[in-house]
Amino acid sequence: MAGSPLQIAIVLYDRFTALDAVGPYEMLSRIPGAETVFVAEQAGPLRADTGCLSLIADRRLDEVTRPDIVLVPGGPGQSDQMDNERLMDWLRAVDTTSTWTTSVCTGSLLLASAGLLHGRRATSHWLALDELAGLGAHSTSERVVIDGKYVTAAGVSSGIDMALRLTGIIAGDEQAMTIQLATEYDPQPPYDAGSPATAPAHLVEKGRATSRFRTAARP
Repeated sequence: MAGSPLQIAIVLYDRFTALDAVGPYEMLSRIPGAETVFVAEQAGPLRADTGCLSLIADRRLDEVTRPDIVLVPGGPGQSDQMDNERLMDWLRAVDTTSTWTTSVCTGSLLLASAGLLHGRRATSHWLALDELAGLGAHSTSERVVIDGKYVTAAGVSSGIDMALRLTGIIAGDEQAMTIQLATEYDPQPPYDAGSPATAPAHLVEKGRATSRFRTAARP
């Protein structure tokens, strides 16, 4: 970690899912020597999908050219970004020099749309796995998938697990465990309904019918 800071660029756009960005931020930003920046097409506040929370983009995309880690969150607003050539071009450009290119939830659809996951194993929110496969990735329902320098996480909360695993790779297991302890990340959910494999079938079907992650059809 000596020398220049480890720059972590977290992409923001309108109607991103807050935990997709904030969960990994809480883990990765605690790596010694890390510099975390939130980036967007224009600097300023971007509203999350719930409508009552915003994060501030510190810099424009064109001001961040060589981040070490790129992280793309998902959310309902992702569908509006699939054909955003400024974002696609930026993702392709920074990927040429990044050490790690990562995503949470439907953020993997943006990486795939930029052509970065073609032929690679990757994951996404369970409702988006078919679309991910349609964009050329080998989709899997695993919670965290590492394929070379590409690290993708499944839905929303899995971004915390992804960031913690990445922290261990970058800074060592002890540092990762220190961060886990500091954040008291010790999940003990009161229900066993966190995946379609364990949730009641009627809730899975309800999720399919009412999903806020539904993405627009592509030509």
